[in-house]
Parts: sequence; C-alpha cells; structure tokens
Amino acid sequence: MNRKAFINIKQLLQVETNTLKLKVSGEEMKTLPLINNAYLIVENDEIVDFGEMNNFQNNNTLTTIDCTGQIILPTWYDSHTHIVYAGNREQEFVDRINGLTYEEIANNGGGILNSAKKLQEISEEELYKQSAERLDEVIKLGTGGIEIKSGYGLTVAAELKMLRTIKKLKENYNIPIKATFLGAHAVPAEYKGNKQGYLDLIINEMLPLISKENLAEYIDIFCETGYFSVDDTEQILAAGKQYGLIPKTHVNQFTSIGGIQKSIEYNALTVDHLELVSDADLAALKNSDTMPVALPSCSYFLSIPYTPARQLIDNGLALALATDYNPGSTPSGNMNFVVSTACIKMKMTPEEAINAATLNGAYAMGISNTHGSIAIGKKANIIITKPINSYNVLPYSFGTNNISTVLINGEFI
Repeated sequence: MNRKAFINIKQLLQVETNTLKLKVSGEEMKTLPLINNAYLIVENDEIVDFGEMNNFQNNNTLTTIDCTGQIILPTWYDSHTHIVYAGNREQEFVDRINGLTYEEIANNGGGILNSAKKLQEISEEELYKQSAERLDEVIKLGTGGIEIKSGYGLTVAAELKMLRTIKKLKENYNIPIKATFLGAHAVPAEYKGNKQGYLDLIINEMLPLISKENLAEYIDIFCETGYFSVDDTEQILAAGKQYGLIPKTHVNQFTSIGGIQKSIEYNALTVDHLELVSDADLAALKNSDTMPVALPSCSYFLSIPYTPARQLIDNGLALALATDYNPGSTPSGNMNFVVSTACIKMKMTPEEAINAATLNGAYAMGISNTHGSIAIGKKANIIITKPINSYNVLPYSFGTNNISTVLINGEFI
C-alpha cells in the first residue's frame, strides 16, 4: 500500500468537507475554500484524509513530505484543446503581424485547412509522437485532465486517424482524457459550395465508424458566421445524439447567431469561446446546466475581445477556463498563463480563476464527481507549488513557473 502524507502545507486549496459540489457559479466562485497549515494524506491514487496540522497523527505507515511554505491545490482541468495536430503554423503568425486578418489567412488556404492538409499527409505514428510530446509538457505545467478534439482531418480517414491517436494517448497516459469529434470544424476545399455534402459525409460515414470503434464521448461543431449555421448545428447535434455523443460547441467567437440557444436545447455540456455574449444568450444560459468555457489565451494570441467573464459571473453563471491549445490561434497549453490572463484581462479574481480552472474545468470534462477538488475519495491529482507568499502569486507572476511538482493518481510525475 502506498500512503503519503504531505505535512506543514502553507495553504491547502479547494477543499470540500461536506456536500461535494459538481461546479460553482456566480457569487460562489468568489470563495476558494482552504485550510491554512494543513496536512493531506494520499493512499494509492485517492485522497483519504486532510485537515489542520494540529490534528495530524503519524502512525508510522506514512511516507511524509514536508511542504513548509508551499501551497497544494488540485491540478488544472483543460476542457478544450486541439493538441493532436501535425506541424505548426508559425508562418501565419508572421502573416498576422504583417497585417493579414484571420479571415484573409483562411481565404489564402491557411487556417484550419492548412492544418488539415498537414494532418492528412502525416503518419499515425508521427502524429502520436508529436501529440504525446505536447501532452507530456502540459502535464508538467499542472494539467491533470484534458479534452482533445479532432477537426484537423476533414476527411473520413484523417478524422479517424486523429481520434485513434487520442485513443492511444488515453491508453498510455494515466490522466483523464476525453475525446471530442469535431468533424464540422471547417468545410474542406473539395466541398466548397457544397457544405451540405460535407455534413452528409460526417453524418452518414464518419459517425457510424466513430461509434463502431468507440472513438469519442463528445461531438462539437464550429457554429459561426462563415463556418456552420444554427441549422447545420442542429443537424450535427441531432446526429451525434443518435450515437450517444454529448454536445460541446464552439459558439460566439465572432458573432452571436443563436448557437448557444441551440446547444442548450440539445443539453450541451459546454459552450466554448463566448467572446461575444448577448442578453438573450445570458438568459438562455441562466436556465441551463450548460457550462460556459472561456479561452483567454486565444483572445490574447489573436488580439480579439475576451469573454466577458464579469458579465457572466455577475449574472450568477458558472465559468470554466481552458487553453484552446491548437496550432493556429493558441499554440500554448499552459493553464497557468490562462489563469493569469483571466485575472489580468478578464478581471476575474484569483479565487474565481482557480475555481474556473479546477472544479469547473473538471465539470466541463464531465469528471467533477471524481476530480477538481480536494475531497475524500477523489483522485489525488494535485499541484504542489514552490514556496510562495499566497495563492495570489499564481496569477500575479504570469511569466514564472511556480510549480514544484505534480502528482497524478498519487504518483509524482
């Protein structure tokens, strides 16, 4: 039996001692439950006890780790990524600096279609190797659970290649990984002028194969002007529902066209991006269990508006934070930077940002019953910081790695 006791912890964050919450919303997000001068006991892969140091008893069956001056909190849960991709798009980064817009780059054959071309040409082995390197990196940066989308394939073979790569990552990594089928990410060049033909390919050919191989838990679509309409979204979500796939949608990145309402109608777990939110969108979200997900490093990288976090939270809504790690609009999977950017640019308090990246992030992955907080019986996925003054330092020192070590399922990585 593997029993570890972390003692003299300066602050133990996100503790739950009574009723376990699946998420926190509105005013609740301003509170980060904690214990000062704490201990935490982990047995195998689970949290089995925690409390104040003056109640700690060592019965000599414990391996003790002294955490004087250090803070312990749950790992980050990144509920929106595209880390399975081929190569990168650094030339587009330079093109944007030189004045081209995201739309102009896409019209010149860049953007998602550029990534799709690269992915279609790469071997599954090389795709796995590149993706595993990215996953290793983000785990060291404190990510203890991750959702990964397809959507850079845009052909039957290439979408399956992506999803099989995600499945292989699931088999080889000891963290929760959720797979999302995002065939409706963009219309491939060969279907230009025939969007319905591509939607039919997704529905009639891709989905049956994905279901047969059990390659995805979620289904997603980029519901946005110039990409896929609300009617297209309904087609895809209805088809996904027939195969038991839960919706998670890209909505309101540039325009508000009713995608949030349609997503809620289909009981979407999350609606992601939300750089633009209308009063009608807010009203719809208030009457749902759907989690809004903000992607601040995407806004940072593209110099587009940030999700109006204050508007959402002050209206009593929950909010999760994720990276959107992808080669075109967010070539970073660093959740620490996301937490900092949420505070600096979206005016979230440190408490709100940590709640959004831990418990609410786990909810946005569908795993907050087992992950995302310090609670007896939950998985021991934790971050141990370097010695710091307070948890406010985490978002404050945005360019510094304040993580000393990470535990996944009770094991040091």
